Amino acid sequence: QVQLVESGGGLVQAGGSLRLSCAASGINFSINDMSWYRQAPGKQRELVAIMFSGGSTNYASSVKGRFTISRDNAKNTVYLQMNSLKFEDTAVYYCYTKDRVWPRRTYWGQGTQVTVSS
Repeated sequence: QVQLVESGGGLVQAGGSLRLSCAASGINFSINDMSWYRQAPGKQRELVAIMFSGGSTNYASSVKGRFTISRDNAKNTVYLQMNSLKFEDTAVYYCYTKDRVWPRRTYWGQGTQVTVSS
């Protein structure tokens, strides 16, 4: 059974930092691309950052230079370090991955709330 379990969310003041973690089980973690998405109230879910299995990364323009995605294949865990947080970063953050082989199932974590006070 595949599980993605996020942790590390919470309430932080603007300008502060948080580190999110996503522990994965039941997947071939080292070959999967791993992503973080977020969804703010009344808005669509959006891609925040992706780390490809080879180590390259992409970020949403709104977080570039402030957020860093990383992974530890030995721990089957992906991280999102969030610095210089802004009020508009307030959202539920989700971990996401998709199998590399057919039928390429997709998996979401349960989400972790990040609230930035202005």
